[in-house]
Parts: sequence; structure tokens; C-alpha cells
Amino acid sequence: MAHPAQLGLQNAASPIMEELIAFHDHALMIIFLISSLVLYTISLMLTTKLTHTSTMNAQEIEMIWTILPAIILVMIALPSLRILYMTDEFNKPYLTLKAIGHQWYWSYEYSDYEDLAFDSYIVPTYFLEPGEFRLLEVDNRTTLPMEADIRMLISSQDVLHSWAVPSLGIKADAIPGRLNQAMVASMRPGLFYGQCSEICGSNHSFMPIVLEFIYFQDFEVWASYLYIV
Repeated sequence: MAHPAQLGLQNAASPIMEELIAFHDHALMIIFLISSLVLYTISLMLTTKLTHTSTMNAQEIEMIWTILPAIILVMIALPSLRILYMTDEFNKPYLTLKAIGHQWYWSYEYSDYEDLAFDSYIVPTYFLEPGEFRLLEVDNRTTLPMEADIRMLISSQDVLHSWAVPSLGIKADAIPGRLNQAMVASMRPGLFYGQCSEICGSNHSFMPIVLEFIYFQDFEVWASYLYIV
């Protein structure tokens, strides 16, 4: 999760987020090079009065500053499209989880299990245990198996919401009357925090998301325990 004074992105916990971070660094380097070139050109124009007639009317330089930006755009567009198609790939998901946004909490349904559903509310500040995070903890964490493709079906019952977990590289709008689909996967166990990322009302800031990824065998034990209870 994020920490104070953090300037970069959160550490990646999924393959998609690793690709997004790599693309971010790739695009940022291109922007840095362009900005340096523009700054250098401006500084030359401000510090020298020399001109040359061949540079004021030359077809070669005009071709260069027309073709070069097109090449740069292609260098940015191709990796971007690759990641875009990767986020839409759904190859035999192990589990389907439905997240429904409400004012102002989330409810979850495990579609592959009968009657396995619960609501997830924020934990008030005065109920927090030592070491827990204010405005990020919930009473019922969403437990999922690690190293498995999980299909998310995201919708809303009242207003627009947005289900977002930055470290997993997922952000999908929850729209009333519509199901949005996304893929979630984590390569390591742990807790991953997110929040509603759409202004949805007065308590928009109080809709945290907590995903707990555990090992396969532990997930089956957890699911069977809920059946018994």
C-alpha cells in the first residue's frame, strides 16, 4: 500500500500492474527526453542571436520534425495497446467474484459457491486495533486464492462507484444496471487495500476495499468453514 511522501506507484502484486509500471517508466523516459530537447532549444534561442538561412527554410528539418513525433507516438501506442488487450483476457478463471457498490459499502458474492455472500463496511476509527489503518480497514475482508485468475463482475445498486485496488492494477466503474468485467490476480499472499474512486456522495471516502490473498488450500478451508457457520 502507499506510504507517506511516496512519489512513485505502489509495488506491483499482479502481472498486469508490473506491465503498467514498466509502461509508465517507458512513457516517462520519452517525455523526459522530449522535455530536455525542448528546453535546450529554448535556451539556445534565448542566449544566441545567430541565425542561418538554410535552417529557416529547409525541407529536411521539416520532414524530421513531422516524422519523428509520429515515430514517438507509435513507440508509445504499441505497448499501450498490448497492455490494453492483456487486461481484457479471460482464460478459464478459477473463481468468479461479484462486487456490488452501495451507499456506502460494498457487498460481495462468490458465484461459484452457494449462498456465500457478505457485506463489507468500514471499521470506525474508535474500533481500530493497534496497527490497523484508518479509513482503510473493513469488518469483512474479501478472501481470495493467490496465483489464480479471478473474474470480477462489478456493478452498483444506487449511484456510480468505482472499484479500485492500485497494487493489483485494477480500476473498474460500478454502474447501476450494468456489469463490468475485470481480471484480478496476485502473485503473493497478503493484504491489498483500495477505495472507491468515483465521487458517489457524502460518504464517498468511507468505502474501503480490502483483499486478502491466501494459499489455495487455506482458501478452501476458509470457504468450507463459512458453509458450516
